[in-house]
Amino acid sequence: MATIIEPIAVSRSSPLPSATFSPITASSISSFPGPRTSAKLPHYSGLKLRPIATIRSTGSLSSSFRIARRGGPVVCEAQNTAVDVAPITDANWESLVIGSETPVLVEFWAPWCGPCRMIHPIIDELAKQYAGKLKCYKLNTDESPSIATRCGIRSIPTVMLFKNGEKKDTVIGAVPKSTLTTSIEKFL
Repeated sequence: MATIIEPIAVSRSSPLPSATFSPITASSISSFPGPRTSAKLPHYSGLKLRPIATIRSTGSLSSSFRIARRGGPVVCEAQNTAVDVAPITDANWESLVIGSETPVLVEFWAPWCGPCRMIHPIIDELAKQYAGKLKCYKLNTDESPSIATRCGIRSIPTVMLFKNGEKKDTVIGAVPKSTLTTSIEKFL
């Protein structure tokens, strides 16, 4: 489902004052008699929003105008397109990975691991790309060391593919998306 994000045109509430500036020198500062005072600057209280034409889902401009309200909530409409990669633990390992009828990708990682943080966005993209065909999970090896030991994890990040509860493929290290895609395609 595509969502159109509408642009908002913003203009100033009043024009900027024209000002002339002269360079400040030591002689001009010392020539002021009496105590120093601060300069008065114009006060701007906010932005004034101008109405703009809205674009309907058909792509044509509508004849009505819409004013964006000041102080209204800001909502990211793209948030519904994100696919969260769920964390997995000792408690749900059997039901989510071993008992799954669809292929499962599990990333073994730790919060202190730099390459793990590099591969996180790739796993998120793969989860979105293969939604419905492949389940993706992340397992923190610091929180669930028994599963990492059972699977023979010796270095992280490690990405494992499971099908029908059996380990089918393992990719070790921060690899490009194309490497993981090739491994996934073998088992779909």
